[in-house]
Amino acid sequence: MKQLSPEQAVAVILAGGLGTRVRHLLPDLPKPMAPVNGRPFLEWIVRYLVRMGVHRMVISTGHKAGIVAQHFERQPVKGAVVRCVAESQPLGTAGGFLNAIAGTESPPCWLVLNGDSLALANLEPLFLPLEDASVAGVILGLKVEDASRYGTVACDPEGWLVSFQEKRPGAGIINAGVYLLRASAVAEFPRQFPLSFEREVFPALYAGRKRLKVCVTRAPFLDIGTPETLPQAAEFLKQHQQTFSNL
Repeated sequence: MKQLSPEQAVAVILAGGLGTRVRHLLPDLPKPMAPVNGRPFLEWIVRYLVRMGVHRMVISTGHKAGIVAQHFERQPVKGAVVRCVAESQPLGTAGGFLNAIAGTESPPCWLVLNGDSLALANLEPLFLPLEDASVAGVILGLKVEDASRYGTVACDPEGWLVSFQEKRPGAGIINAGVYLLRASAVAEFPRQFPLSFEREVFPALYAGRKRLKVCVTRAPFLDIGTPETLPQAAEFLKQHQQTFSNL
């Protein structure tokens, strides 16, 4: 099978959460639109994707959806074609994804990311396992010294997904919330809402003998979902400025 590449993927950025833990810090903005170093956090994700070679993007929006759509209409990012699709009600991570891509032409693969976190990993290795037609998708796993704030990923010695596990202290491989999904696998998602990738979609694919590869790496990572981590975003982005497109 011909190797897939970032240029062939369409990214879906999940930005529909309510952001309840930081809403008091951002009373008039959806969490992914938190201003960081002169731009919304969400725009930094778009610029990272352009730098990685991904140019087509759909943003799944929810709380204060109009603010997101208006920003990218008025201030488009060069090199990125961005479309926003709003949820009429909370649909869960996978439900928001399905809602965002409904009625669109399907690319060979979809790249899914969270709108409130950034894992600055090289995306090229995620595409290599899809050379095997039996692989339904690839999950980005990050090696961290302290996994206590995150769910972890369990995989077998060959790197195939076994399960998602609850938060636990100590070193581990965390789920970065970055998934590369073959289009044919998306057709087999459960059609129930709300729908979660971790709780419903991946277990259903696994039960149906669809193989999911875990691509494990080390990369700078930040989520802005807590009052403690949101203030860290400015310094984080400053330290890794070279990772973002300045087009």
